[in-house]
Amino acid sequence: MTDHYRERGASGWPLLWGPLFALLGYLAERFTGGDRPHTVMWLAVGIGLLWLTSIWVYARRRFLVVRVTDTELVQGREQLPVERIAKLTGVGAPAGTRVLGGGWSVPRKYEELPLKLDDGTVVLAWAWDAEELRDALESVMRKSAP
Repeated sequence: MTDHYRERGASGWPLLWGPLFALLGYLAERFTGGDRPHTVMWLAVGIGLLWLTSIWVYARRRFLVVRVTDTELVQGREQLPVERIAKLTGVGAPAGTRVLGGGWSVPRKYEELPLKLDDGTVVLAWAWDAEELRDALESVMRKSAP
C-alpha cells in the first residue's frame, strides 16, 4: 500500500533532550568547582526525562498520525475509506462538526479540512498542511474513480 501523504506525529529527536540536559547539568557541576559531581542523580534525571519524553513521542505518533493510502485516510486512531469522501472543496463546516481521529477539536497547530461524505455528513480532517492533504486525497480519488 502506497502512502500518498504521511505525517508521523513526532520525530525521535525529542528523545535526546532529557539525556542532553542531564549531560549538560553533569558537566556544569563538574567544571564549576564542585567537590564531586552527583553522577547517579544526573543519570537518574537523564533516564527519567527520557522515559517521560518517550511517552510523549509515543502518544503523538499514535494519536497525531495522518496518512493517505490508496484506499483510506488515517487520522489518529480513525480510518476512513477514501470511497466515502464525496466532496473536498467548497465544504463548509457547521458548528459541532465531528473531528476525525476521536478528538473534541482539531489538534492545536494543525489546519482543518472539511470533508463531505457519501451520506451527506460533514467531518473535519486535519493536517499540518491542509492543501497538501487535499491534493493527496484528490489524487487518490481520481485514481480510484471509474
